[in-house]
Amino acid sequence: MQEIATFGAGCFWGVEAAFQKVPGVIDTAVGYSGGETENPTYKDVCTDETGHAEVVQVTFDPAKVSYQQLLDVFWNLHDPTQVNRQGPDFGSQYRTAIFVHSPGQEAIAKKSREALEASGKFKRPIATEITQAGTFYRAEEYHQKYLQKRGVASCHF
Repeated sequence: MQEIATFGAGCFWGVEAAFQKVPGVIDTAVGYSGGETENPTYKDVCTDETGHAEVVQVTFDPAKVSYQQLLDVFWNLHDPTQVNRQGPDFGSQYRTAIFVHSPGQEAIAKKSREALEASGKFKRPIATEITQAGTFYRAEEYHQKYLQKRGVASCHF
């Protein structure tokens, strides 16, 4: 059995590379979600006018990796307190977001966000939005497995 998880944590190249290393992750794809424009291109999303976030859609085997474990990766690979920005990248397409695919994912994600907030790890409030997953628009092929194709381990994380 397979499940899907969708995360926005800044530039999708580095986010995808991090999830590819997780045992139990079957596949990853980068794309756009959470906006109004149908079939957006990278150029469209970069205008910051489509409403979409750069996201990674993770296909995983829940018998080998739990959704909570994926959330742990997500929380640790970006700054969830930054609004519409990660590192040098800014704009709403780089927002911190969890797009949930089921009521179970929503409950786990909200509980996880609350626990992180209560932990005191961050001095600022967690800005991560948790919303129902809508249409996932797969990014252009040259963005898929971008760092892997170039033999680079990570972006600017």
